Amino acid sequence: MPCGRKPDRVAVECLGSLARLRLNPRYFQSKYVSFAAVDRFGRSWPIDQALAAQCGYFILHDIWGNLEFRASLLSCYAQMVDDQHFTLTFQILAATGPDMRNAASLEVPVKCSYGPWQPREIVCEANYMEVSVRRNVPPIPDGVLQDQPEDWAAAFPEAKAGPPSLWQIVFHMDTQRKSMLVEQAHAVGYGVNTTDTRIVLRASYNATEAQKMEVRGIPFSAVRSSTFYKQRWMLLMVDTAVACPIDGVAFTNETITWTIPKDMTPLMAGLSNVKELHVEMGIDLEKLPARDIASRGYLLASDTDAITLKIPVGAPGGTYKSSVVDGQLVTSYKINPFVEHLWEDDRRGVTKHTILKEISTPPQLAPIVVTDGTNIPLQLFNTSVGTFLPDVELVSVQVDDSGPWSLPEIEKQGCSVVGKKHPNSSRDFAVQIPFDTPGVKKEYVSGDVRNYTINITLGFSVSPEADPFDVPVTLVVLVRDAVLPQATGSCDDEALYLVMRRGNVDEDWLPFVGDTLLTQEMAHQLGYSFHDNGTHLALRVPQNAAHVAYEISGHLTEIHSSGIVATFRLQLKDKSTQVEMIDFSVSCIFSPKHLIDCLPNGTMVISALKLVGIPDMKPSDLVLRDSRCRPALVTEEGATFIFNVSTCGTTRKFENATMTYENEVLYVPPGQVAPVYRLKCACQYLIGDALWLQYSPTDAPSPSILPGVGVLALALKLARDVSYRDFYQDAEYPVTQYLREPLHFQVELLHSQDPQLELFLEDCWATASPDRNSSPQWNIVTDSCENTEDSHQTVFHRVPHGSVPFPTHVKRFEVKMFTFIVNDQALQGQIFFHCSAVICDSAWPSSDALCARRCIPRRQRVGKFFVCVRGGMQLHPTGKSMSG
Repeated sequence: MPCGRKPDRVAVECLGSLARLRLNPRYFQSKYVSFAAVDRFGRSWPIDQALAAQCGYFILHDIWGNLEFRASLLSCYAQMVDDQHFTLTFQILAATGPDMRNAASLEVPVKCSYGPWQPREIVCEANYMEVSVRRNVPPIPDGVLQDQPEDWAAAFPEAKAGPPSLWQIVFHMDTQRKSMLVEQAHAVGYGVNTTDTRIVLRASYNATEAQKMEVRGIPFSAVRSSTFYKQRWMLLMVDTAVACPIDGVAFTNETITWTIPKDMTPLMAGLSNVKELHVEMGIDLEKLPARDIASRGYLLASDTDAITLKIPVGAPGGTYKSSVVDGQLVTSYKINPFVEHLWEDDRRGVTKHTILKEISTPPQLAPIVVTDGTNIPLQLFNTSVGTFLPDVELVSVQVDDSGPWSLPEIEKQGCSVVGKKHPNSSRDFAVQIPFDTPGVKKEYVSGDVRNYTINITLGFSVSPEADPFDVPVTLVVLVRDAVLPQATGSCDDEALYLVMRRGNVDEDWLPFVGDTLLTQEMAHQLGYSFHDNGTHLALRVPQNAAHVAYEISGHLTEIHSSGIVATFRLQLKDKSTQVEMIDFSVSCIFSPKHLIDCLPNGTMVISALKLVGIPDMKPSDLVLRDSRCRPALVTEEGATFIFNVSTCGTTRKFENATMTYENEVLYVPPGQVAPVYRLKCACQYLIGDALWLQYSPTDAPSPSILPGVGVLALALKLARDVSYRDFYQDAEYPVTQYLREPLHFQVELLHSQDPQLELFLEDCWATASPDRNSSPQWNIVTDSCENTEDSHQTVFHRVPHGSVPFPTHVKRFEVKMFTFIVNDQALQGQIFFHCSAVICDSAWPSSDALCARRCIPRRQRVGKFFVCVRGGMQLHPTGKSMSG
């Protein structure tokens, strides 16, 4: 591209023996920039790191990403007039990509004047050391060499023996010397050139011939060299030694201290009669007068040993810079001071020593303040985050697991981001997010209050490095906008109906009946009709279905014509915590006549229901007027009596053309006399339909008992889940389970259709081998009860009426999977489960102790059996084990 100078893009300054170019960030920021030096023939020499140190250039990125270019007036391609007027030309290339294609080119001429020069001037730049010495030095007499037995004297023999008309350099390194021609020195990275009046040597801090030394604990780098020119009768030898401090900066929380020792070898060693002329300081190559030094809080001190500069952290002249360390935002205070030291000695005359230093304090964790300004009436989360330096930009916003979104994308989501600038150029960022933004969590608290929670991740970037860091923000607010679900109920002769309209708080609530999760599948299994369209849940529950509770309408002790109340209760529980949030119930009153069936053969069938008003009542303890008459069938919901009208204390009375038989179902709690439950029942028959028979009693023969042989078979089966509809087959054992996974067992009496038999578990236990008497063992059911020593106790499950032909022939229980611990080691392999059971008569009481256990009612034991699960359980080798 054509070259051109645009002064508004580059500012040029002449600062002593240095020139500075400052590039306008409005044009150059976010661009790839390279520099080249232009010689007097118009040729461009690209400036890389090595050429910069050799020729006297330094490129600085300031804390805001601005570019600064510094050049020595004695640099390689400078044109000089009388060593007072200097012309330098640089080419700047700027491109949008790293390949520098289609780069824009700017040619920047620099003209500076500087003088008079001191006999020796030393500049300690960030990347190089430079010494320039006046070259009009007279020939060295022999006597001077005798008085100076160090570098000059050591180099003198080589200078005398060297070839004529050539510049050479002799480097002094402890016990050895190394001489080089100027061309050789250039080849290894030294900058050596001469002007009309001066000799210049330039070296990097890590040059091969540089020596690392310490003075008063402060490290510095030094190159001890003698440069000479020999031509016929004249020998010109110049001391071109240079030394610059490497460190010397110490920090406290409040102060930066920079110490520069004065007696740096070889600049001051062996000198006497040294006179200090002045010590001055400045910031960014701008000298400061004493009043400005004091007003900024700086302290500049000089004694015989060192120069000390103290700068308060945060003082004017410096600035703070942000950076990212281990994902966290830190800040450092940065300042660029320099010190100019002039002294005079009787050997070299006046020396001017200029030392430039970039100082940055150790990074400190930046405090970030999050302010919650959420506006409930406007339905807006509003948070302010800050305070940040100007080099920090907010670049993305993430809500929960959505995003992250860039700032234009977050605007499309209906959110807004606003930056606020403070007078000191620092900034805060405010983010506004509507309540209905995806990712906002809403949880019901109580009453009409919901808890709104939003988890925001704000993504920031620090320029110019574009280093990222995140600030997580959680905002929580209570809002009175909860709408609870509502329900209506109704009944007919066959069922109870409940319709629930959902609100805005129950999306994470699940319907339960008792402890059973009510799903479509479970409702079908229970005999319910279940419809859920997302806004309404409709249930039809038959009157005799599971989870329908009954109680007396009116006086508790007597069921009369006012009827019995059937109640169905639906609970909504939190999905994660299982805490009950709300419940609905529908109740219906129906006549007791539905509980009584009068058969033509004179048999009465009475269904007595368990009432919620008598929580301790056991249906098996219900009796008729003749307390010897016990139920023929008992379930958890009630008991069924089947008896003839001529038995069980039934009374008879005649009234007109009808004959009425009456009896009562009673429940008398232990230790009481009066019944707390009385269900009066009556059957009426027309007298004209009755068949009269005469009979006379005769003595019946003594009963005889004929022995017979039969088989009562039991099975212990493992169900796939709590529905107990699908069981593992023999070929599938052993079954692999994880620790603490539920095992659903069923013990069943096989091949029997006798409703008067009832199966009860006696003991159940587990072993590590098929032998039920082997060790180790762990009890699951003990004397028909849960094992109270088990941290995960056995759970018994009800067998719903209608789920199997004879519910009394089946027992179901649930065990958490475990393994045995022997000698602190978990046993790997199969676990075998065993159960012993008793078969009892469900109709008649007995004093048999084997059927009278604490966890089962007193029953007549008909037989005792053992049953085992075949194949055992295979323990899956993951998870925690339980001792046993």
